[in-house]
Amino acid sequence: MATPIFTIFLFLTSILAILSTTIAHHPPTSNHSKPKPKPESTTNFIWSSCSTTRYPPLCYNGLSRYANKIGKSHRQVALTALAMSLSRARSAARLVSRLKKAKGIKHREYEAVKDCIDTMSDGVDQLTRSFVELANLGQTDSEEFMWHMGNVQTWVSSALTDESTCVDGLSDDGYSNNNGGSNNKVKGVIQMKVNNVAQLTSNALALVNRFVERYG
Repeated sequence: MATPIFTIFLFLTSILAILSTTIAHHPPTSNHSKPKPKPESTTNFIWSSCSTTRYPPLCYNGLSRYANKIGKSHRQVALTALAMSLSRARSAARLVSRLKKAKGIKHREYEAVKDCIDTMSDGVDQLTRSFVELANLGQTDSEEFMWHMGNVQTWVSSALTDESTCVDGLSDDGYSNNNGGSNNKVKGVIQMKVNNVAQLTSNALALVNRFVERYG
């Protein structure tokens, strides 16, 4: 008669043989056997949005810092772009106001800078109104959506015109001639700053238009 230990050994051996055969014919399935396609990342969404603008690298480099806040929202990417443009416009307007008092600036040049201050101030106002309008916008399927977004588009476009007017005014003959090194430096600094604002505003307008096209 087999000993109890030998009997248990035979029983366990039989169980293992059965399990081995079952596994060989029916391998376990895995949730990872078929890789799922990766969803579009937030940074890819921002780059895709910025590719529709006139200055994509400037757009992406600025907006990618706010990727977590933007997520994949077309509204948020446009709103953030407006906020960036508005912040830079305010900074440029303050700079132009200070440079108006530059030492040795001539009367005609002073007038050009003064006009630039006025247009930049108006541009800041237009961007502020645009930002507030978009920030307070209701549902995209509301009847008033296109009316509100029409206001935003008009105001951002007006701000872009103001910024271009400032640069054009500084490029007039009375200010662009060789009137002295210090005055040329003033002109160069102002044009550089305002051009940057204009590029940001142009990008913001493109993203606003994209938002309208998607939900309008």
